[in-house]
Amino acid sequence: MGKTEKEIMLEGGMYDPLDPVLVAERDKARTLFQQFNLTGEHELEKRKTILKELLGSNVETANIQPPFYCDYGYNILLGKNCFFNFDCVILDVCRVYLGDNLMAAPKVQIYTATHPLDAKLRNSGRELGAEVKIGNNVWLGGGCIICPGVTIGDNTTIGAGSVVTKDIPANVFAAGNPCKVIKEI
Repeated sequence: MGKTEKEIMLEGGMYDPLDPVLVAERDKARTLFQQFNLTGEHELEKRKTILKELLGSNVETANIQPPFYCDYGYNILLGKNCFFNFDCVILDVCRVYLGDNLMAAPKVQIYTATHPLDAKLRNSGRELGAEVKIGNNVWLGGGCIICPGVTIGDNTTIGAGSVVTKDIPANVFAAGNPCKVIKEI
């Protein structure tokens, strides 16, 4: 028996995003993050309950400010003490590994989803993705975009507005479009 579209997606292969299982899972995630985004400032327990269903791990120590958006939720593996400020987006068609003590400023976007560069393949309707790994004690400045397949090392700071298209090592300050190492810390 062949692989399911979900299995192909999680492996980073070309998958059909209109597969009924994937559509249902995205719909479930959208319902949950929409409920989360409608919570009031003092409804912290309600937020944690919704996040537990959406994301699963380490939500007890997470601080995620609405609005928050994602594709599936279950591919986001939170470390302890993760903070996401307002209006963050994680397109998690593949795993997103987030280390402990991550700080994400407003409008941070983390993408695992991508499309083929070849127009014929892109127009086929199939998509693909690549895992993102972010280490411990990382600070992502406002409006950062983390592209598919990127790894960011421990203790690194990414400057506001950066577009991270390639791996960034540990213990550095990096910024720009494309993002590059500015200095060691």
